[in-house]
Amino acid sequence: MITVWQVLSVMFLIWLLVMLVFRPGRKEMFKLTEEDKQLLNQHVQFYQSLFPDEKERFEGRVEQFLSAIKITGIKTNVERGDKLLIGVAAIIPVFAFSKWEYTNLHEVLLYPAEFNDEFDQQGWDRNYAGMVGTGAMQHVMILSKNGLHYGFYANSSRNAAIHEFAHLIDKVDGAIDGVPEILLPRQFVQQWQQLMHTTIQQIENGHSGIDGYAATSQAEFFAVVTEYFFQRPEILQHYHPMVFEMLAKMFKSEMGRW
Repeated sequence: MITVWQVLSVMFLIWLLVMLVFRPGRKEMFKLTEEDKQLLNQHVQFYQSLFPDEKERFEGRVEQFLSAIKITGIKTNVERGDKLLIGVAAIIPVFAFSKWEYTNLHEVLLYPAEFNDEFDQQGWDRNYAGMVGTGAMQHVMILSKNGLHYGFYANSSRNAAIHEFAHLIDKVDGAIDGVPEILLPRQFVQQWQQLMHTTIQQIENGHSGIDGYAATSQAEFFAVVTEYFFQRPEILQHYHPMVFEMLAKMFKSEMGRW
């Protein structure tokens, strides 16, 4: 006669077997291939500037990020190259912080092209290549595939993915306000705020070589100058050396190395 305990034991063994074989809900580990590394060497200036041991650490950080964060295509397929560039953009600004994790990000939504503030992909008002979600979209980032690839392949000063990750870094202290307190020692906060105010005025008066979008707000200023710092540091250093030096302190980066 089969007892209840025997039935429960069999059911438990079946459940355990399913968990071991299928492992439902487990995210696949992302491992960089030699082709991936070749792509980074061709198109990612920051990666090119790293020493061999630093490249190895960078690759590991990218793998860790992509193994933890879900990336979902909306009306587009997510290719391996898309994932790779998103991971690269995430790690570039925080590479100096070995234990950094984006605790305020759970998923990246990838759209095929630019979108508007209602996430519509049709119409004339599609001005966004990236956005950090709020409210119901909290912990979500939205990127356009066009903007993602342009940022790395066009040798541009602009990089939508790095821009949005700068917003997430800024948001760690609770507010996207251009003052990333997690990077900025308290004694430098007032200096940085004054420097932002002065530089925004210079941009508005046409006395700057960086994109006018940086003058939209302090939050956008920080995100835009972060793009320049990692994409075209020579432009930022030429027009706004004090901003350049302050960002080098924030990101604990060797100034102008790349």
